Amino acid sequence: MAYNIKPYLETYHSEVLATWEKSVKATHHFLTETDFNAIKSILQSFNFSDIHVHCLFDGDKMAGFTGIADAKIEMLFLDPAYIGKGLGRQLVNFAFDHYQVNAVDVNEQNTAALAFYQKAGFKVYERTEKDDQGKSYPILRMKI
Repeated sequence: MAYNIKPYLETYHSEVLATWEKSVKATHHFLTETDFNAIKSILQSFNFSDIHVHCLFDGDKMAGFTGIADAKIEMLFLDPAYIGKGLGRQLVNFAFDHYQVNAVDVNEQNTAALAFYQKAGFKVYERTEKDDQGKSYPILRMKI
C-alpha cells in the first residue's frame, strides 16, 4: 500500500478525532474514563490548524497523524490497525525532515510510546509528577 502524508485540512477534523480516540483507547489504558472524556472534550474544540498537523493516509483512510510546534512533537497517534507497521516512524521521520523536531513528551505509563521514541533516538532528560493539566500522569520529557 502507498501511504501519503498530507497537511491537515479542516475537512479532516472528524477523522482526526476518531483516530485519536481509537488510538488512545488502545494505548492509554492508564487514563481514567473521566480524564479521557475531559481530554476528548478539549480536543473537539481544538483548532488543529494552530500547530503543524499532518495526516497519514492509506489510500483515502486516515491511518494516523502528528502535530508539531516549535520543533516538538505535540501529538502522534495511529489507528490501532496501523500500529507496529513502521508508520509511526514514518511520521517521526517526516517531523525530523520538515520541522527539525528534537523534543517530545511521553506519558510515563505509556511504555510502548517510550520505547518507540527511544528507538527513534530520543532520550529522557526530565520527569514531571503531573501532566500539563495537573493530573497525576507523570510525563517524561525527551530530546534528541
